[in-house]
Amino acid sequence: MIIFHLIYNSARLINLFLRVATLGARFTFIFFLSKYLDPALLGYYGIFTASVSYALYFVGLDFYTYVSREIIKTPANKRGQLLKAQAALSGLLYITLFPVIVLLLFQSKWPGHLVWWFMPILFLEHFNQEISRLLNVLSEQLTSSVIQFIRQGSWAIAIGFLMSISPSARNLDLIIASWAVAGLFAACIGIWKLNLLNTDGWHLPVDWAWIIKGIKVSILLLLATLALRGVNTFDRYWLEALSGIEAVGAYVLFLGVASTLMTFLDAAIFAFAYPILIQLNDERKYCDAHQYVKRLLMQTIAIIVVFLCISLLLIPHLLLWIGNALYQQSEWMYSWLISAISIYAISMVPHLALYARGLDKPIIYSHISALLTFGAVTWLFSHLNTELSILIGLNASFFTILIWNSVAFIQMTNKDKT
Repeated sequence: MIIFHLIYNSARLINLFLRVATLGARFTFIFFLSKYLDPALLGYYGIFTASVSYALYFVGLDFYTYVSREIIKTPANKRGQLLKAQAALSGLLYITLFPVIVLLLFQSKWPGHLVWWFMPILFLEHFNQEISRLLNVLSEQLTSSVIQFIRQGSWAIAIGFLMSISPSARNLDLIIASWAVAGLFAACIGIWKLNLLNTDGWHLPVDWAWIIKGIKVSILLLLATLALRGVNTFDRYWLEALSGIEAVGAYVLFLGVASTLMTFLDAAIFAFAYPILIQLNDERKYCDAHQYVKRLLMQTIAIIVVFLCISLLLIPHLLLWIGNALYQQSEWMYSWLISAISIYAISMVPHLALYARGLDKPIIYSHISALLTFGAVTWLFSHLNTELSILIGLNASFFTILIWNSVAFIQMTNKDKT
């Protein structure tokens, strides 16, 4: 028993170390990009990454939300059939959407080299994301963290070092090529681990009836996710339209710093909380689930406070190191962005509780309302202050999610007590 606890705690510490290393790499990477790239190039990089993230939902349909629940309940000897069905669905989506995506890319105002990188990066990010989600659900968080470090942290460290010693490395092509190589390596690790898990059932035929059922279940969650991710994608396009691509560069810098808060919370708390809450709800241990959510909230708030204090102390010094007047003049953005991300982080606590119970409607309504709120508030304030309007809209949209999910969670707990 003692040996088991030692192994468990060691694995959790290693997992946390890998996630922190990834967090640190991404945190410093955005500053290296800001120092060695022109603000306009940083702006294009930010729009590129946001567009890839948004396109992921069209080629995945958020189908993992259905698979995650089902695969825990499915015996190991049949899990391969579920994964095969998910792969078949994604294959059809790629075939259908490929010409549409390519057409949209060529109609965009992006530099030509970015257009050609889009589909390879999209595929690698999609594959690695799905493998990581699967491993998390199957309580293989350590391997998931290894994959995440390779695809997000390793190449950021390498390219940051290269940019610091070689001016020729300071271009978007090399940066995205490094991203692709790391993604390919991470995919190989994921396939290797998947084979070790002995997920049998791959020989079974694709269950199209199960896929259709899954689409019906996940399609509303997809709409909700598209609404939420739309906020985090349209904000950059809207800011470019209002203030130009260089303003997007400054926005990407400070948003990149603030977003590392969510990366850390996902690694240290949410990745572990997700399967535990699903299991507690499946076993109808609602009182235990409520107590767990309370602890989750306190841990989340504690991490937010620590992150906020450290980041506010570090940013002025890092901006001096970057030495770009544009970013120093735009430092005010960070307070608004860390506020928005903190609100969203807290909203994830009731979100996880609702999702684990299978109460999807409040989540869906909150995300759609968030997009509508973002559009309305940003449009209203854009007549007064262009850049500030985006930031006010972002805070308002995430606050909408927090209130909506919190009210739904309170209603759920009150119902459980009766």
